[in-house]
Formats: sequence, structure tokens, C-alpha cells
Amino acid sequence: MTYAITYSRAAVGIQAPLITVEADTTSGLPQIIIVGLPETAVKESKDRVKTAIINAGYSLPNKRLTVNLSPADLPKSGGRYDLAIALCILVAAGNLPEGCLKEFEFLGELALNGETRFVSGILPATIQICSTKRSLVVPAVNGPEAALVETSLQVFAASSLQEVIAHLLEREPLALVKGKTKGIRPIYTLKLSDVRGQKLAKRALTIAAAGAHNLLFIGPPGSGKTMLASRLGSLLPTMSIEESLSSASVQSVSKYQFDTTSFGVRPFRTPHHTASAVALVGGGNPPRPGEISLAHNGVLFLDELPEYPRHVLEVLREPIESGEIIISRAHHQVRFPANFQLLAAMNPCPCGYYGDDTDRCDCTHDKIQKYRSRVSGPLLDRIDLHVDVPALPPGTLSAPSETTRLSEHEQVLEQIATSQSVMLSRCGKLNAALTNKETEVHCRLTPIDQHLLDKAMLTLGLSARGYYKILKVARTIADIEDSTDIHTKHLTEALGLRKLDRYQTV
Repeated sequence: MTYAITYSRAAVGIQAPLITVEADTTSGLPQIIIVGLPETAVKESKDRVKTAIINAGYSLPNKRLTVNLSPADLPKSGGRYDLAIALCILVAAGNLPEGCLKEFEFLGELALNGETRFVSGILPATIQICSTKRSLVVPAVNGPEAALVETSLQVFAASSLQEVIAHLLEREPLALVKGKTKGIRPIYTLKLSDVRGQKLAKRALTIAAAGAHNLLFIGPPGSGKTMLASRLGSLLPTMSIEESLSSASVQSVSKYQFDTTSFGVRPFRTPHHTASAVALVGGGNPPRPGEISLAHNGVLFLDELPEYPRHVLEVLREPIESGEIIISRAHHQVRFPANFQLLAAMNPCPCGYYGDDTDRCDCTHDKIQKYRSRVSGPLLDRIDLHVDVPALPPGTLSAPSETTRLSEHEQVLEQIATSQSVMLSRCGKLNAALTNKETEVHCRLTPIDQHLLDKAMLTLGLSARGYYKILKVARTIADIEDSTDIHTKHLTEALGLRKLDRYQTV
């Protein structure tokens, strides 16, 4: 046998396209040549593979070995193909029986002694192999990650090249990876009832959690903005299995090693304000997901919003609308999901104390305007709620705890669950995701309320996007209060939760 073929999986975004690995022996100088658009790490695999094969007790033929990774126009990177290349060479050299690889796909980097090492992107590969009839072999360290996928196909975990060879020769079978997808709601220790006062901010947080609306807190230092923001994760509904796998797939292909204990927990990403645009949206070569993709199906919290460079914030505008980010490179495009809920916080002025009763603020109107203009109008227009978080009145923290506060978090959770059930039964999605046409159908106003909204559009200078966002927020408020129709009080509350629109008219 001089020719062999097997299969592996590439990592392109959160996709794992099939890679056909071919090996052939011909007359010529003894060497291994890898073709098929391999990058440096793949080219170097020939030395790892050669040494691993020798340490496994086999010898290479005194011939020219050519390894092809198909399709040839797809760039190949990383050490994920080492195991497949090594086995393909062993079959082509006659050390393993012909056809023993055709029912398998292999992923894994090889150490010089033949041990398998961690590779990223195992979860997307495991998901996509479900549509085939082949089995998958992964490194033992990646076993827990592969186990998150419930599949009827066989997934094996191998600690070394020697173990895989023993399995193929039917000497000792590999350990099967058992699917153990979790569907239990995570336990959160941060409760909304921990926050003293701030009824308006809590109300806004409830509305944002119920309808998946973007939210901006505006208030002086120490008023509780960050504390409130950290409670949003505990108010969001449990992720479905599909959402959990989608979020986990992004983490699997990221530069961070996958943490299986985070499966089923909605992401809550808090990048520092010194983060670059690439850190937020993703990039590199090969492209890796950024913070907005790591927050997929979860929350992206931007504290001290005006401190971010303006050009960094501007890259958020398209993903907020589309729910995805496309990173283009010379050879290909990579698409990452980015369906996140934006939560931000900022001070009202450079010193942070504008509007404080203590008169500590000495910022001029021009300084305040310049500070707030660091966040562009188009980005603010994409944030549904702009809410004041004023300093706590004296005595709020020292006052004894009310017994009703203990059940406040549970009451809010019940409100959110009930209102979301109504939204999903009505149109299959949360209110923030409604299209303009769906908004016109499900968010109808009485003639009097329509006149009120039209007048507010003129007075506040609202855009068409702002118009529809106010309608969606009003619909969420009505759903929370178990109202079939949107009434005047719902609309006026929605208008009142757009502080920065009102500020622009001052």
C-alpha cells in the first residue's frame, strides 16, 4: 500500500469544514512534504509526526512521503492535523492495514513522545460530525469538551498515538466519550435584592432583562451602577441547549482554553476601557473571536463608556444591529456570531458629580458636552434605555433591611419569566428582536398615544430607530404588567427612560 486517506476538521470561525488527509509514498529522497496551503505550524508538523512515529515503535520508509490536505485553497493552521497525518503515513508505509481509517476523523496535536495534546475548536467539530457516519478521535484532554454534545455517533478520547494504533489494530479499544449535556439553571449568588434604593434603575434592569433591551446607566461614582449591572446575569432566563452549544463553540475556538464548567452559563464579558477595536470585534491570523462574540447569547458590559476610544466604540454599531461580525482576510471571510445584550455605564460629566446636591461639580456646559460627545449619537441611538442612577440619599445604607427585600429578586424573576413567555407565544422572539413590520403589528397605539409619540419625536428629535425602540420598550412594559394593549402609562414610561434624548434638547 503506497496511498492512504483519512479525515480531519479545520477551524474556520465556529465552523469545522472537513479536511481530507492523503499520504503517498514514491521513489525519491527520504523526506516528508506537506502540501495544501499549510501555514508554518502545519509545515512543522512533519518533524513532530516523524519523531512521534519513531517513538511509537515504527519506522518510516526510505522513500519520499507526500501529504496533501484538501481542499487546497483553504488555509490550514495549528497542530490539529498531526494525529491524522501520522496515521495516514503509517497506512501508506504499510504499518497499518489498508482501510482502517476510513470510518474515522482524527483531531490532535502530537508531542515528540507520541502523546496527544489539547487543540481548540473540538466542540464545533463534534457538532458537525453528527451529520456524518464516521467516528471522531480527540485528545483525552479534550474529552470533557466533546462530551457536551449528545450524539449517537462514537467519540473516542486518546492519550497517545500508541493508544490510537492499538484501537485500529483491535488490540485495546479507546475510551468512549459519553454525551453529558447539562440543562440545569446555574446558581447565581448575586441578587437584585442586594442593591439598596435605586428603584428606577432596578425597574430599568427588569425591563432590559425581560425584553433583551440594551441599557445605559448614568450616574455619579459610587451610586451602584456596576453593582446593578453585575446582577443582570442572574435575571436572564436559562439558556437552551442550542444557545449553550452556540456560545460554547465561540469559546472553544477562542484563544482561551475551553472551560466546561461554564457550559449553560450566559456569558458576562467586561473588557477594560483600554481594549482595542480588534480585541472587541475579533481579528488576527487566523481570525479569533473578540469580546462581542465571546458575549454571544449573554451580556457585554462596558463600564466608563466615554473612556473607550471613540473609534473602538464605533465598531459596535453594526454587530448590535446584525447580531454577527464578519472578519475579512485575503484568502477568506470568517463569520462569528455576536448576538449580545449591551449594558453600559458612564458618569454624567468628567468629574462625575454633575447634578449632585453637594455642588461638588465645577464642570462647564462645554466640558460636559465634550465628555458626552465621546459616545456618538448613532451608538446611543442603538441603546434602548438611558437611565439615571443618582447618588443614594443619606441614611439609605444604614437603614435596617426590609423583610420584603428578601423576596424582591424572586418576584422580579417571576415577572421576567411570565412576560417572556407572553412574548415568545406571541411572535417567537423577545421584543428587542422584533422587526419594524412586527413592531407595527404588535405595538399598536391608540390615536391619542400615537399623537403623543409623534410629538415626542419632534420635541426630542428622535430617529426612526429611536421611534421603534420606544415602541418595543413600551410593549415590554405592558407585557410585564400583563396588559394586552399598550396604554399611555406604558408609553410615557418608555419615553422617560431615554434620558440622553431629553438632554440633547436642553
